[in-house]
Amino acid sequence: MKAKAQARFVRVTPQKARRVVNAVRGKSVLDAADILTFAPQAVANDVRKVLMSAVANAKQVAEATGEKFNEGDLQIVEIYVDEGPTMKRFRPRAQGRAGRILKRTSHITVIVGTEDER
Repeated sequence: MKAKAQARFVRVTPQKARRVVNAVRGKSVLDAADILTFAPQAVANDVRKVLMSAVANAKQVAEATGEKFNEGDLQIVEIYVDEGPTMKRFRPRAQGRAGRILKRTSHITVIVGTEDER
């Protein structure tokens, strides 16, 4: 059984989000949730929400198919961060010029499943 959850257009740069995602890749769901709870990065909260959403989706799939569900058996099968659209803003600079500011966004995807599917 696999389940997927996505958070799109998260206002954090993909580079910062990938630092957090790499820390939990391949771990069990319970271990990953603990790591994300105490991680100092702000994006860890967003990644944890997506992880818990994937777990809830797995529970829904298990109930629909009549399988037994144990959260402790779930592993992170895939977790990755893609680049979303970049918002372009301008800031006044010296001598009438304009400086460009890039506000980057991310798409965070988590796929959880049982150990035999890895």
